[in-house]
This record gives sequence, structure tokens and C-alpha cells, in this order.
Amino acid sequence: MTLKIYGIAASRAMRPLWAAHELNLRYEHIPLHFRSEQIKQPEYLSLNPNGTVPVIDDDGIVLFESLAITLHLARRHGQGTLWPEDMAQQAQALQWTLWAATEAEPPARQWFQHTSLLPAERRNDTLAVQGLATVRARLAVLEQQLQGRDYLLGPAFTVADLNVAAVLQRLPVFAGTDFPTARAWHARCFERPAALRTMAMRNQDV
Repeated sequence: MTLKIYGIAASRAMRPLWAAHELNLRYEHIPLHFRSEQIKQPEYLSLNPNGTVPVIDDDGIVLFESLAITLHLARRHGQGTLWPEDMAQQAQALQWTLWAATEAEPPARQWFQHTSLLPAERRNDTLAVQGLATVRARLAVLEQQLQGRDYLLGPAFTVADLNVAAVLQRLPVFAGTDFPTARAWHARCFERPAALRTMAMRNQDV
């Protein structure tokens, strides 16, 4: 099996890297920066016409979009582990992944852009506050889902946890006292050996 993962760990490529580590997959890492001119070249655009990272080539299956990649890796290589065997839980894994992409990530990115990512002259404090307020509303949903369980779908860590935790990784609310169940879940996710390995790679890229 040949798996190639394109993108530095300090990007959305950390998500497929984390999944690969959870699954103990051997892979070739091509650490392209998300601002690199290389990702705008024809050779790379033939893999990902959006000119963004990440992208993978999994034995000829070429995919972009980080959450689609993690779902693919879980389904292909993690049956009964990252990818649950129960059909209802499989549906819930898709649900929470799409929730992460559509409900949680846009306001989280808005907050991150206007506190850290954009140049200071382009940041807007009002938009940062609005983004964080929306994220807090989403975290209330997460807090409710996690009541009485260690992970989103039950006692076992799955791709649903990986995807949601990865999307929410930078949020300052997890350093406070609100959402105690979600905070404990988030810490459990990032204390996993595969997550620690991935974050060590990410920290080298920052």
C-alpha cells in the first residue's frame, strides 16, 4: 500500500495525518506549505484543482478536502476502530463530521482569522467576538451530546471525534471553566498518542 499525504501539519493536513497515525498507516509525507507556490503549479493542480492542502493519494485514490480524507481513511483502513461497525453510528459519524464543517468551523475560522491569522490591519474585533459567540452556541450542542459518554458516539473514539476535535483545536474557550464535559472530551482526544505525535509535527511547522 502506498499512501501520500500532501501538506504541512500546521494546516488542515493535520487531520489526515492524525487519522493515519491512529490507524498505524505507513505513509509518505510531502510537507507543502499552504502558501507555497508549488501548490499552484500544474502538477499539483492535477491532484487538487483548488490549489490548497491537504490532498492524498491512497493507492491511486486521490482526494482533497481534509474531512473527506479522514472519512475515507477511516472507512478503508479502520473498520471497527475509527470507522464504527454499527450502521447507525456510521450515519452519526457522517452527521458530526458535517456538523464540524458547516456549524463549527466557519465561526471558529472567523474568530481565528480576526485574532491571529490576518495581518493586524485587516482584523476586525467585532467579527472576532461574533465568531466566538457563535462557537459558544455550537459548543453548547456538543456539551449536551457528550453527557454521560466519553466520546461522541459512545465509549469508543471514532473518526467523528477526530474530525470535531481537530476543527475546534485552537479555541480559547477550552482554557476556561465553561463546557466542562466538552473540555474533558477535547483533552482526552488530544492526549491520545496519535494526536500527540501529530501535534508534535504541527509545532515544528509553526
